[in-house]
Amino acid sequence: MKRDFMFTSESVTEGHPDKLCDQISDAIVDHYLQGDPLARVAAECAAASGVVFIATHAASTTHPDLAEIARGVIRQAGYTEGEFNARDCAVMINQSELPMGTRQAVDELQLDEDEFDLIPARNQATLFGHACNQTSASIPLPLWLAHRLARRLAAARLEHRLDYLLPDGTTQVGVEYRDRRPSRIHSITLTTSQRADGAGLARLRDDLIEHVIEPVFALEELKPDRHTHVFINPDGLHIGGGPAQHAGLTGRKNAIDTYGGYARHSGSALSGKDPARIDRVAAYAARHAARNVIAAGLADECEILLSYSIGQVQPVSLQVETFGTGRIDDEEITRRVRESFDFRPAAIVRDFNLRHLPGALKGGFYRKLAAYGHMGRMDIGLPWERVEKAEALK
Repeated sequence: MKRDFMFTSESVTEGHPDKLCDQISDAIVDHYLQGDPLARVAAECAAASGVVFIATHAASTTHPDLAEIARGVIRQAGYTEGEFNARDCAVMINQSELPMGTRQAVDELQLDEDEFDLIPARNQATLFGHACNQTSASIPLPLWLAHRLARRLAAARLEHRLDYLLPDGTTQVGVEYRDRRPSRIHSITLTTSQRADGAGLARLRDDLIEHVIEPVFALEELKPDRHTHVFINPDGLHIGGGPAQHAGLTGRKNAIDTYGGYARHSGSALSGKDPARIDRVAAYAARHAARNVIAAGLADECEILLSYSIGQVQPVSLQVETFGTGRIDDEEITRRVRESFDFRPAAIVRDFNLRHLPGALKGGFYRKLAAYGHMGRMDIGLPWERVEKAEALK
């Protein structure tokens, strides 16, 4: 296992076309569950110059206005003018109604304990959860920094400090590791779109260093040094940006949604799926278990694997890997995780209240996950970020 290496992770703003599609898909899931917590829904979205295409399969007692949902997300992301905007873009919809018999029969909150054994996984999937002690959010430092830079980049536009910027932006941070611990900032890359009457490269570089990079690293223990490479729009100015220049698709940013590529993740997208989909909810359950292992002090780094087969209630495989950082054997950690967590599909939905959170939180729930990551979020109070099982694991 490598001990010394350099690793990079990227993030994107909510105006990036892929993230725009993720947000539309999850906003649709929110609206269905707000009106009908037992709804079954899958929502996919694609965006390109002048057009948004939405495909849904749903069984529900509610029928939200998908076009208006999409336009609302596009508007809030900042696309109010230009080639692609919320008012003028065409919204094409393919809406398929599933038989009502496929709608969820009962609310998991109302089940008796024995009834959880009657609800198996409806899909086959292998999921990974990861946590480490590199950051307070228990996610790898490169991704933590990339997300923070992306948020600050968006804030510089929204708060009118750099109002020539447009919504589409990307960030990347490279971190050098020594003995698998972050040791220095190797590189920082920011790429952003702007209006035609915006800044030149020299001013753009100065502005982003002052208003984005310096404020983010002012709060970080590990800071750039005089050898850190800083790249600002290294391939030149991006005028316009967004779906008018590169297409977007739901589920194409799995690494950004999870662990920045530092750890494994399932090939399945997270956004656009209701809580009956094991490939979404078990990814959260695996993260929850891994974070509690770290909070319990059993390891510096932990990856948990859960494999499910169609028709089975319990995962057919549960594995724990601590990459040589465990204070006790991985086999013992596995035993404790198995005893402390309930990985049955219905139990995950119940424990995280996944059917009712969209209606309980203003502005929905799932859409908030669709930009800046599903894991390690310190701004929402996610149920899978709780560490209430840490004492039981010790």
